[in-house]
Amino acid sequence: MNITTEPDQELWHDMQQPGAYEWWYFDAEDKESGLSFVLIWFSGFPFSPYYTNHYEKWKSGIIQDAPLPSNYSGFSFQLYENGRETVNFIREGRNGLFESSRRDIGVRFEQNRFSYDPLKDQYLLEIDFSFPARQKKVKASLLFKSCRRVTYNKKNGNNAGRASLHQWLLSVSRAEVEGTIEIIEQRKESVRTIPVKATGYHDHNLGAVPMQESIARWYWGRAFSERFDLIYYVTFFNNKECQPIAVLVLHDNMNEKLTILDTVRFAESNFRRGLFSPLHSRDLDLQFGNINLKIHHDRVLDAGPFYLRFASGISLQMDGRKTEGIKGISEFLNPARLESRFMRLFTSARIWRDGEDAIMYRGYNNFKRFLDWNNR
Repeated sequence: MNITTEPDQELWHDMQQPGAYEWWYFDAEDKESGLSFVLIWFSGFPFSPYYTNHYEKWKSGIIQDAPLPSNYSGFSFQLYENGRETVNFIREGRNGLFESSRRDIGVRFEQNRFSYDPLKDQYLLEIDFSFPARQKKVKASLLFKSCRRVTYNKKNGNNAGRASLHQWLLSVSRAEVEGTIEIIEQRKESVRTIPVKATGYHDHNLGAVPMQESIARWYWGRAFSERFDLIYYVTFFNNKECQPIAVLVLHDNMNEKLTILDTVRFAESNFRRGLFSPLHSRDLDLQFGNINLKIHHDRVLDAGPFYLRFASGISLQMDGRKTEGIKGISEFLNPARLESRFMRLFTSARIWRDGEDAIMYRGYNNFKRFLDWNNR
């Protein structure tokens, strides 16, 4: 796993290798109103059961045509209000729905796009999609203004530097986010406009091979508080001879001191497993010298066979001073679960694949629409 903050690495890499993936991630949170949301653009959707099925058939020689990442592009939008899901939309499609450039930072998937203004160091996100399965439409215009970037590079030294390429670009560690989100309820012909004034984060991931072939599990999280902002990133590999990679980024808002640690000790505890969620730790501990970070995954925001998103509570002890009550967002990923054909059935229930009429997708969304109606 390479880690970088180089701005030019945010450009689309247009990788053609079978199983390759690339995504651009944005999130924002307004703690006062309880609003949070996540947007991701994909070129090569690594969590797609359709992409994985095609890759496995090609690799085993059942079919000759290799899967192209461009035929498995996608876009996702998740909106939460006070810890409850309001919108959970994942759309995937073939070549032609996705568009990007090797010269300018920006991506389009259908009518959902983001562009970057280097002079103002800000991103404009324009969202416009229909969600027939939930009888909704969503439109949004969001401005991500970069407040802070960091400078850091780390090459993966495992396997004498010959490990498969996976890369995390920490692009914007903190942003001011402003705009509006419109939710159109098509059945009631009503429109709800949500003003957005939040704190955001943005990164970019890519890989030349499927994640499940080399990554065993992956923890990530970020949190903003009055005193400290922090980001942590921990990756374990299938090859037990490869050392895990753990990075902790701390920014002291009182003295503007930035600390980046990449030799932290990492411990997991309080393991849990759900019927359709992977084995994971609810408590994490990162330590380096007199710095100790404890993360507790308080509440599940989103769950799937291979993935979990949490609202987390964090405490930080540093230089003899303990700061508690830090709130943030954390994620856990177990790519090995992508190999389970049984679990792929449930993953397909969440993904609207262009040109596919998936029974699981219709059934899942009919059930969720009933819950939405019942909870009103």
